[in-house]
Amino acid sequence: MSVNNLSRDEARERARLLAVASYEVALDLGDQSEGTTFRSTSTVRFTCSEPGASTHLDLTAPRLVRAVLNGQEVDVSAFDGNRLPLSGLAADNELVVEADCAYMRTGEGLHRFVDPVDGSVYLYTQFETFDAHRMYACFDQPDLKATFALTVRAPADWVVVSGAAPSEQPAEGEAGTWVFPATPRMSTYITALIAGPYAHVHDEHDGIPLGLYCRRSLVQHLDADELFTVTKQGFDFFHRVFDYRYPFGKYDQLFVPEFNAGAMENAGAVTFLEDYVFRSKVTDASYERRAETILHEMAHMWFGDLVTMRWWDDLWLNESFATYMSVLAQADATRWTNAWTTFANSEKTWAYRQDQLPSTHPIAADMVDIETVKVNFDGITYAKGASVLKQLVAWVGQDAFLAGLRSYFAKHEYGNTELSDLLVELTAASGRDLSAFSAEWLETAGVNTLRASFETGADGAFTSFAVLQEAPDGYPTLRSHRVAVGLYDLVDGRLVRTAREELDVVGAKTAVPGLVGRRQPDLVLLNDDDLTFAKIRLDERSLATLVAHVGDFADSLPRALCWTAAWDMTRDAEMAARDYVALVLAGIGRETDIGVVQSLLRQAQAAVAMYADPSWAQTGRSQLAAASARALETAEPGSDLQLAWARALGSLAHTAEQVQILGGLLDGSRSVPGLSIDTELRWHLLTRLVVLGLAGEDEVATELASDNTAAGQRRAAAARAAMPTLEAKEQAWRLAVEDDSLPNAVQAAVISGFWQVEQLELLAPYAARYFSVVNDVWSTRQGEMGQNVAVGLYPALLVTPDVVAQTDAHLAGSGDAVPPALERILLEGRDGVVRALRARERDAAS
Repeated sequence: MSVNNLSRDEARERARLLAVASYEVALDLGDQSEGTTFRSTSTVRFTCSEPGASTHLDLTAPRLVRAVLNGQEVDVSAFDGNRLPLSGLAADNELVVEADCAYMRTGEGLHRFVDPVDGSVYLYTQFETFDAHRMYACFDQPDLKATFALTVRAPADWVVVSGAAPSEQPAEGEAGTWVFPATPRMSTYITALIAGPYAHVHDEHDGIPLGLYCRRSLVQHLDADELFTVTKQGFDFFHRVFDYRYPFGKYDQLFVPEFNAGAMENAGAVTFLEDYVFRSKVTDASYERRAETILHEMAHMWFGDLVTMRWWDDLWLNESFATYMSVLAQADATRWTNAWTTFANSEKTWAYRQDQLPSTHPIAADMVDIETVKVNFDGITYAKGASVLKQLVAWVGQDAFLAGLRSYFAKHEYGNTELSDLLVELTAASGRDLSAFSAEWLETAGVNTLRASFETGADGAFTSFAVLQEAPDGYPTLRSHRVAVGLYDLVDGRLVRTAREELDVVGAKTAVPGLVGRRQPDLVLLNDDDLTFAKIRLDERSLATLVAHVGDFADSLPRALCWTAAWDMTRDAEMAARDYVALVLAGIGRETDIGVVQSLLRQAQAAVAMYADPSWAQTGRSQLAAASARALETAEPGSDLQLAWARALGSLAHTAEQVQILGGLLDGSRSVPGLSIDTELRWHLLTRLVVLGLAGEDEVATELASDNTAAGQRRAAAARAAMPTLEAKEQAWRLAVEDDSLPNAVQAAVISGFWQVEQLELLAPYAARYFSVVNDVWSTRQGEMGQNVAVGLYPALLVTPDVVAQTDAHLAGSGDAVPPALERILLEGRDGVVRALRARERDAAS
């Protein structure tokens, strides 16, 4: 276990001993000339149930100046840079710690960013899961809640934002001190500080002050009206269904640079990836995703901030509920009424993929320490958990479900909980014993597969019908599923549902007598309405109907479920990759949901790159590229579909004619009516030319000169890493793996450009190099930076038995033991290659 870690056992023992009352934190950020450290002074008041006992305080800092416990100087020689031992505790304690803490460039702790546009300095915090102690000394675990009062000395022209509204602040434009009153009780990881010359816009709704913040150089792109609209819709929805008012006073949303995640639910001061401030045209799918993120973080104000899991084993109590509630709110309260279609096509696809990896785990997971937690923000914790909640709602009813949540908030406000606490309230509200549900769905791993088994008579009617349930060998649980079986027929050229049977599927085989006597339809859809979490398979006739008529569904959700089933069959080598590509090409032109269109384009490209027999892969790429070029010309001018096809062509173009299209769009010699070649699209098209060796450093430098912004610098870094030369790859490798000064967002951009499917011969030697350095990188780099390398540079595109063998040899024979979290990443990478090898074999046999 690394030094900067905390085990569950240590946290339990510390929580047994201590109860924390308050933190008073004073930060001196006034001098930004040096820009490496800042002075942090923490005053912590806490009690100890066993006077005389010992424990430790968390603090990661290059210099601990002094510590005073109950008026006595603490010997700081035992401070190891991450922990300060404390002994001889009294029943009531006051601890004052003064330290020089470090500004971070990794997206953790207090991150410092300098805007290349105007040289302004911007700060923000990211503390989940275990990084609050990078800014102030604390007992950094979720169940030691306290109040937080913050004082900040800041330069002139800065604004300072935290969880509470400031009670004192300097006159506008002047340097001085910002004073924030004590917050309600909360966990350390949801405290926040955002500071710098941020531009800001304000509004109010239902008595709640609202704020939006972004860098000054981005404010022209901040669509405040749209953001406030979604925010207000969210508050109205959550107040209605939770019957518990928002508990943290004001509500600020801040779009910050170089953020590692999509967003973070800091109480009263939510931070977002600033890419959500759209500086170029995006499709409505991006607006829908942003709205879901806004609602997800807002749901956290209740799930996670007001009521917090006791330890990270129950991380799903935060993330699964926030995901489920955000989609429920989106479908009910915003213009994205088809949000459950997006959920089925996006989140559940992610969850199915994650649940089939060797690293799969129960929703209520076993988190032995912080290092384990950091790799567990995954498709199971978010998407499978939300899918299982959707199943639970179908079983107990939404009214009972929401009533249980209202009781849960009222009983446990400002406290910490475990799974059992929630089940008590849901059981009381629904009248159902949920112990079996919990055992089946929350405490076991793996995904079931459902198939239809039936016979028909001479008249074409079902003489028998049953749902068969399967489970993988490693996770043999057969669960209870609430499902609907939909029968779909072609009626006047449209696939419409002509019958629906809802039932509980239990065990290996469940008869469906209600369908006996009905005529076999054109398509049978198990899990219609997407009630349960299970993979579904299509019978032969249904699959044939899908291939011919996937675009003819009258509704978007069943079509999305069928698309998902076909993709999953491809990944499981039950459908040839070339057949999946043919299905996409046959049906995508009739798809009306832009999010589904973009997802299908991504999956079709992945099918060709990973799952197609290499001898056919170039044919598949050519088919997709040709379809993209045709669709770009015929799509409605200015439409989202036009932009989606332009970006697809910008990823696939390879013929002379297609390359000429890209070059002409870039230099202005060619135009497509309605298509704006704006900043982001320019970078996308240029990067494709770079990958093909048709543009190089001169073109990248010219583009960067016209877009010398933070985003432009990231796009340039990715483009340079994508160049098909030994020198470019060597430089990219050095930057990503060895350069400790590289900011997190730039490192991620370099890694994103490194692996290119057109350059596998050039990249093949980097497989061995990856295994030679990955252990050292993991042990020496900050958590996010090491994880970026371990995940992003794994040779996943080299789909060969040799990569599998190298992975196995590394895991079996590494001189140093591979840490469990890194082992998980390597096993996931290996599984992807093994899956691709199986799929390629299936495709070659078709």
